[in-house]
Amino acid sequence: QVQLVESGGGLVQAGGSLRLSCAASGHTFSNLHMGWFRQAPGKEREFVAAISWSDGGLDYADSMKGRVTISRDNAKNTEYLQMNSLKPADTGVYFCAAQTTFRGNRYAQNYDYWGQGTQVTVSS
Repeated sequence: QVQLVESGGGLVQAGGSLRLSCAASGHTFSNLHMGWFRQAPGKEREFVAAISWSDGGLDYADSMKGRVTISRDNAKNTEYLQMNSLKPADTGVYFCAAQTTFRGNRYAQNYDYWGQGTQVTVSS
């Protein structure tokens, strides 16, 4: 069983930055394919970014490309999401997710484990 715990959310003004962290336990972290999703009120959960366990390959949603960077530190069992130039439209709950067998980056149903989420609020 994999446990994921996000941190780093908060309130930030438009144009600001936040760095989210996701600490994993219960599985060999280096074998997990990791991703980030977000969910705004009244909307479906949407893909933000993913990073491969095998080759560090990166994937970003078009809406976030150029403004976010996903990374991982296997020694610390932690993945990160650096977000810059934040907009009010980026407001939502951000979730960390993990796959033990890679099925694809962008669909929530492909992920086996989820964190509880961390709130990000961007004010205008």
